[in-house]
Amino acid sequence: MIKSITAALVVTAALAGPAGATGAHHAGEKAAKVTLVYEHELPNVPGKSIRGILVEYGPGGTSPAHTHPSSAFIYATVLEGSIRSQVNDGPVKVYKAGESFSEMPGDRHSVSENGSKTKPAKLLAVFVVDTAQKELTYPAKK
Repeated sequence: MIKSITAALVVTAALAGPAGATGAHHAGEKAAKVTLVYEHELPNVPGKSIRGILVEYGPGGTSPAHTHPSSAFIYATVLEGSIRSQVNDGPVKVYKAGESFSEMPGDRHSVSENGSKTKPAKLLAVFVVDTAQKELTYPAKK
């Protein structure tokens, strides 16, 4: 089922709007390109929505340390390349295409970056979040 959800979200990659996605960054930057690819209210869970966010890293690309809304559960799947990730004070792990990880409400994503300096990487992050929540990422407090 996860593979079919992932495929559906990637196929829906026409921009659905800005709701919490940061959009493309200027060429040459190491920052990730973030695109909202799917958004749908959950009919059986009033007040909750599912949002699919495509995160694209160029070679050596990174995302700054961040948190997500306290209502957000995130299930992320690497679509291409490899992703280095650290959640809270856990170990830094490398996830390869086809592998997944999750983030619980309130988790701090300390490391999120391309595992390669020479190849691109893509990640699909599926959020279950309060429907009223518009921002999906906040810079981590130091």
